[in-house]
Amino acid sequence: MPVNNVAENVLGTIGTVLWTGQILPQIWKSWREHSTEGLSIYLVFLWAVSAIFLGVYNVSQNINIPLIIQPQLFGTFCALSWTQCLHYTHKRPFWFCALVLAAYCIVGAAFETGMVFISQHQLRKGNSRPVQFFGIFASVLIAIGLFPQYWDIWKRKKVVGISYLFMAVDISGGLFSLLSLAFKAQFDIVAAITYALVVVMDAIVLIAAAILNPRARRRRAR
Repeated sequence: MPVNNVAENVLGTIGTVLWTGQILPQIWKSWREHSTEGLSIYLVFLWAVSAIFLGVYNVSQNINIPLIIQPQLFGTFCALSWTQCLHYTHKRPFWFCALVLAAYCIVGAAFETGMVFISQHQLRKGNSRPVQFFGIFASVLIAIGLFPQYWDIWKRKKVVGISYLFMAVDISGGLFSLLSLAFKAQFDIVAAITYALVVVMDAIVLIAAAILNPRARRRRAR
């Protein structure tokens, strides 16, 4: 596709808005029900950690402003969902969860800032391996994060505790972010793999819900 900075930033902005807000339905659902049953704590924890590594990669590569902001907000909301799991499922006190969230933000920001300086210094020396590591590792964490959720679905033979709106918005955010990369002067394959993984692996959860949940209802009706 031809280079188009306007299209790149518009699509990136839409992707950022969707990815920023995608986990809010899950946070709302957990708060409203005072329960995170069925939501894998490992999913939201690993996604929160992956956002720090993706942030290092996106900032170092100077992809575009929306996609630079995106992992910062995504990570914060995933960390908030993680602390909900600690509070509702693991019965940790509210003050403890608030400290965990604050620690994530402080340590994550310090780590990301330091790694960006190191990665950019290495890029100026012609060494792209450190920044490529952060991008690839973010993809790996995003993928690994969904496997515990798949295991929970397999055990229950149904999808429980997951907001379908969360999954749908996550997929949409991944698609728009992926499309924004197509209008860059140089297509970023590592970032593209990250967003494509989110789209495919989230879609598996929705497909599982469409197949398994009606079966579970029929079993209960017998």
